[in-house]
Amino acid sequence: MIRKTAIVEDDAGIRDELVALLNTSPGYRCVGACSSAERALVDIPFWRPDVVLMDINLPGISGIECVARLRAKMPNLLILMLTVYDDGDRIFHALKAGANGYLVKRLVGSKLLEAIEDVCTGGAPMSCQIARKVVQFFHNSVPSAEVSENLSPREIEVLEMLVAGHLFKEIADRLGIGTETVRTHVNHIYRKLHVRSRTEAVVKYLKKTP
Repeated sequence: MIRKTAIVEDDAGIRDELVALLNTSPGYRCVGACSSAERALVDIPFWRPDVVLMDINLPGISGIECVARLRAKMPNLLILMLTVYDDGDRIFHALKAGANGYLVKRLVGSKLLEAIEDVCTGGAPMSCQIARKVVQFFHNSVPSAEVSENLSPREIEVLEMLVAGHLFKEIADRLGIGTETVRTHVNHIYRKLHVRSRTEAVVKYLKKTP
């Protein structure tokens, strides 16, 4: 299967490197590259990629705002944030906007290809530095009232593992249940919380007020 990818990056050098990497790697193809969010909002719905690599610090409309607008148009689109920043606030806002993963730019190369594959198979790839910050943030959080009231204890347990970035197989192994059982729990979680993705479920988990 070919992973169709689009790029939104204002640095021409980085953009060209990413295009070259994707187009010379078996199983990956860059279907288009934009230098601004404004252009991306026009072109990406037309290109219909599987995954978008999104710079967070774009001129004009920010990468985070672009994520939110693209996800409104294309709910199933997968988006990986690429940035030099790794602070907790940007991580949270990127996730809240609909990002599926988050990597620092210096980790491009084989790590990026692994991240694309990971997000396409249900993962939430993050660099180790960012994952550490996110886990610390989650450890200081408790489920929102909506989660606590609507989900069963087992469903909350599964959701907390999704929040921590675990794949379905990892959740199954940790809980001693089958992968399909995990998938059933996740479908029930999405239905009860009225969400369509892991990221939206994470936001509902963290949301304390309407």
